[in-house]
Amino acid sequence: MYALATDEIMASTTQATSSWRTLLVGSSPAMLQVVELISLIAGRRSNVLIIGETGTGKEMAARAIHLASSRSSHPMEPINCAAIPKDLLEAELFGHVKGAFTGATGARTGRFEQADGGTLFLDEIGDMPLDLQAKLLRVLQEREFQRVGSSETIKVDVRLIAATNVNLLERVKQGKFREDLYYRLHVVPVRIPPLRERKEDIPQLAEHFAWKIARNEGLAPRNISAETFTHLLSYHWPGNVRQLENAMEMAIILSRERTNLVPDDFPLPEDNSVQVHMTEDQLVRLPEDGLDFEAVIGRIELNLLEQALHRANGNKKIAADILRLKRTTLAAKLKTFESQIDASIQATR
Repeated sequence: MYALATDEIMASTTQATSSWRTLLVGSSPAMLQVVELISLIAGRRSNVLIIGETGTGKEMAARAIHLASSRSSHPMEPINCAAIPKDLLEAELFGHVKGAFTGATGARTGRFEQADGGTLFLDEIGDMPLDLQAKLLRVLQEREFQRVGSSETIKVDVRLIAATNVNLLERVKQGKFREDLYYRLHVVPVRIPPLRERKEDIPQLAEHFAWKIARNEGLAPRNISAETFTHLLSYHWPGNVRQLENAMEMAIILSRERTNLVPDDFPLPEDNSVQVHMTEDQLVRLPEDGLDFEAVIGRIELNLLEQALHRANGNKKIAADILRLKRTTLAAKLKTFESQIDASIQATR
């Protein structure tokens, strides 16, 4: 149902290439540039930095690079740097020995060891703590590390693919990201375009998701009318491909037994991604004696989380789309504000 490349491209690629190509849905000029770049870099040992907005499909691009490489017979280990507490992230990456810290009741193999011979994918690399960035840099340079609590040196052969939805160079200027690590990762940057820059891929993506969701749910295949395609093409998709997939899942639910999806099956939220409108009295005024920056930003974050959860009727998946966040990032933020959000909910009852 979803041919992911033009006949000319598919005819000129090998069977191995087509297997990774199916992960990158779309044949727009923007996506074909990504495909071409991946085909060029996949066979190299170079580190790769994937850049793109939340929901554009950075992990799918990483998997495509892995599958197109000579490392495809070995594992690719993904890890989200923003979803794991910073005091546990080191052990997650490098493993630990029994008794290395409170709760370490046994030894554990880290993701670097698990990915030996293959690929390690570090998503949201911009959220990695500075002290851990230094240890990551050493592993990239020396190709060896030590488990937490151990003095034994372990050598690994791992290709690193990192991804970010923030401007890492700006983080470097702010002192939040190591400059040497940035240039170590930025050997081959791959930019994944937002969906609004490749709208011609929306029909292929919609058909792909309709087929996948119906198959996974054991439902009859869904058809998408020309009117529905027009409706989908007119939307800005601030949440990118992930938002489209979620919208398709909701549409299939709303369609019940119907096999033809219509525009009313897609209750898309108002697109306010271009600009956040703030009146003059909503702006934060800086007092003469300064303020607690983290506390102020925390209150703003908490307010936005509460609004998103309220608008989504408590559905975290939809709330994440509203805030243009990954679900894992939303979960981490909710964990931080858990007690305050619970208190807010109780107060409204």
